[in-house]
Amino acid sequence: MTEWVPMFPLNDLRPDNRRERLGDAAVSHPIPLLVSAGIAAGHGASRVAALVLSLLVLAGHVASWWLPYYGVSTQAQRDSYARDYARTLKVLPTQGRSVVPDVQHMVVGLLTLLMTGATLAVTVRG
Repeated sequence: MTEWVPMFPLNDLRPDNRRERLGDAAVSHPIPLLVSAGIAAGHGASRVAALVLSLLVLAGHVASWWLPYYGVSTQAQRDSYARDYARTLKVLPTQGRSVVPDVQHMVVGLLTLLMTGATLAVTVRG
């Protein structure tokens, strides 16, 4: 929803990044469905696959937002942030930071962490 419905200052949708948003949505939106399907299948292997996928998503979120917040970022990440997220709502300190997770991505991170924790619990419990 946040990629398509204008909700400024939670998001800053621009017409010139529609193609990029389509690509991002095509990759990121099916992932929770795949994790759910892996759990619902009820097989040990499908649960492990769901857990691995959840962990990869969590690692991607950390690499995209939290490592850059603490100073580990590429020029491409800084450019993307300046272009797409500089005007969005933030609650974390921005002083001296080139990339700061906005509220939208903090919520996504929390949901990703919850998804990973739940998938881990189901996988361990068997």
